[in-house]
Amino acid sequence: MSAGLEVADVFRRHGDAYRRAHDGHLGRVERRVMSAIALCRTAALGGHIEACSNCGLVRCAYNSCRNRHCPKCQGQARADWLAARQAELLPVPYFHVVFTLPAPVAEIAFQNKETVYAILFRTAAETLHTIAADPKHLGAEIGLVAVLHTWGQTLHHHPHIHCVVPGGGPSLDGTRWIGCRPGFFLPVRVLSSLFRRLFLDELRTAFEAGKLGFFGDLAGLAEPALFSRRLRDLRRVDWVVYAKPPFGGPEQVLAYLGRYTHRVAIANPRLISMTDDGVAFRWKDYRHHSKSKVMTLDAHEFIRRFLLHTLPDGFHRIRHYGFLANGHRAEKLVLCRRLLNTPPPNPAGPPADMTATLLPVDHCPCCGGVMIALGALPLSQPRRPSFWHDTS
Repeated sequence: MSAGLEVADVFRRHGDAYRRAHDGHLGRVERRVMSAIALCRTAALGGHIEACSNCGLVRCAYNSCRNRHCPKCQGQARADWLAARQAELLPVPYFHVVFTLPAPVAEIAFQNKETVYAILFRTAAETLHTIAADPKHLGAEIGLVAVLHTWGQTLHHHPHIHCVVPGGGPSLDGTRWIGCRPGFFLPVRVLSSLFRRLFLDELRTAFEAGKLGFFGDLAGLAEPALFSRRLRDLRRVDWVVYAKPPFGGPEQVLAYLGRYTHRVAIANPRLISMTDDGVAFRWKDYRHHSKSKVMTLDAHEFIRRFLLHTLPDGFHRIRHYGFLANGHRAEKLVLCRRLLNTPPPNPAGPPADMTATLLPVDHCPCCGGVMIALGALPLSQPRRPSFWHDTS
């Protein structure tokens, strides 16, 4: 295959056989994701003919599927999201904190995505807020952006939350800014212990409210005694919370967010080759100093692993908390800047190293000139129903 291999090519070549082989186990969301990615930017979705006003390039521009799981449809969504976030950056250190679910909980999460992923978001945010508000640690109200990822490098199910957190916040009475110690945010062992307790308490509450379902190898957990035993075992193991060193500055924060917020399970550039039997892709082995390796999976196994990471309709994978919460963000940021004695930033666009990937689709890929629409291209098949598109 060419270097331009895409996930869409895998679905086009192997998707029908996969559907037939797994017909009784594929849900509506998974079927829609497969179809959307396969049809993305093809004549099936229609489009238009356009020409560059500068160099004269003429091309057919087909419509995107706009499915949030599609590797080709995240660039513009990411650019728009980052433009809104840039005005919210503060001139303080930013930290990256990761909350990871142990494998026995990840199994439960996969069978109860909406309920358990929501618990993961809430308890990670509550953990950070509680410890940061404690005067023994920081004594401040913090804000954070949390992003859900459900995959590891080899596409196995590995749910975890990435949190980007300003290193400080207004005092609890709102009279002064309290910054964290240089190079240090909050103690990870304290965060881990509280996160484990809060999460397992909420998981038990969800179980008692009948909000969890179990099937297959986990069917026995529907019995209260076995579920309680699972919780007791989970209280005895360490839960991984990882805090990375602070970013170099607000520009690095924005670049980092651009890489993480709209990522899908695997990006097209990681794909190497596809045959009648398998798909080969690059992955980083973090246990061996992030060494780059190649993995080849049976095509059906590749599709299965990709579909592990589909999200329920309407589920938000990017959430804001604390003084960055949507309800009062503007008011709280005014307070933060007043306490920091700093003016609002001047919008200047995304960092330079992201410009190429965020170039609007109405610009020429050759010279950067403006593309002018010349006429519409008809759909090659009937338009998809309204539920075709999903949101982030």
